[in-house]
Amino acid sequence: MKALRLTRVSTSSPPILAVSSLPIPQLKPGHALVRIRYASIQPSDRLNAQGLFPSTKFPLVPGRDYSGTVVDIADESQKSWIGKSVYGTSGSGLSFQVDGTHGEYCLVPQAALVEKPASLSFLQAANVGVPFTTAQMCLRRAQVKENDVVLVLGATGAVGSAAVQMARAMGCKRVLRAARRNDSSPNIILSASNPAATLVERIATLTDGKGVDVVIDTVGDLGLMSVAVEQLAAKGRYVWITAPRGDVSKKLSFDVFQAYRKELSLLGCNSVAPPVEDAAEYLRSMHDWIDQGLLEAQKESDYEVVKLGDAIEAGYRKTGKVVIDME
Repeated sequence: MKALRLTRVSTSSPPILAVSSLPIPQLKPGHALVRIRYASIQPSDRLNAQGLFPSTKFPLVPGRDYSGTVVDIADESQKSWIGKSVYGTSGSGLSFQVDGTHGEYCLVPQAALVEKPASLSFLQAANVGVPFTTAQMCLRRAQVKENDVVLVLGATGAVGSAAVQMARAMGCKRVLRAARRNDSSPNIILSASNPAATLVERIATLTDGKGVDVVIDTVGDLGLMSVAVEQLAAKGRYVWITAPRGDVSKKLSFDVFQAYRKELSLLGCNSVAPPVEDAAEYLRSMHDWIDQGLLEAQKESDYEVVKLGDAIEAGYRKTGKVVIDME
């Protein structure tokens, strides 16, 4: 089969990504062989190719999210899976510890198989794994309740927009959307000159000075984070999924006196931490929302579709929504 292959000579040298010809994976106990149809290139895939995940074992095939068809399964009692359309995401395994989905075939743990909802096309299904499961993890960690007022920072991004939809599906009292872009009419359009001040002013207005119960932060801007923590109401929960990268400060200061008085919770959320089986459970838990139209994937036209041979230049070496067509 053809696949992308990530190799590294030493820890002091950058990884090398290349298109390779590899044997089709041999079926092993507890696994299914999936013919990959589409596989998205997530931002974390690009970071992985730069060697920024210490858990990655080289050499391997990268790629976290996918859609495809089960062509074989080791467990004789589970042969009914053969021919079914499936989709999924990596958790801590695929593309970090073992070969991922940026190849024509992939071995997927049997317990991680998730049938693709009929309402999602193969292309859409290949792009929802990381965003949807990360948003779900955030909402669960924050123990979101129906009466909560939820603020989503970065609400127009992939994870942010999914979190907005899920919070609404859960019946949250209000969902406030903050973003720098106004293409989806967010409640809070963050000014380029002073986004933190804009955030404080708008939250005070929108909540009558009461603050928000939950913040889902998909941005990782320390300036925004420091003021957003202060906008939490009593027993408020702050969940974040990212932080500044590179040679910049990653230290955050906040008023610990007020934080304990208000009984605040700060919760980091890492989409690479759960095993792939847990990531599959997150996806299954959303199927009713997808079937009911409460949770929608982005349109096919939002993505640039490339062939495997073009994926390095067209997908890994630039930003944007790129998905690999394996057929």
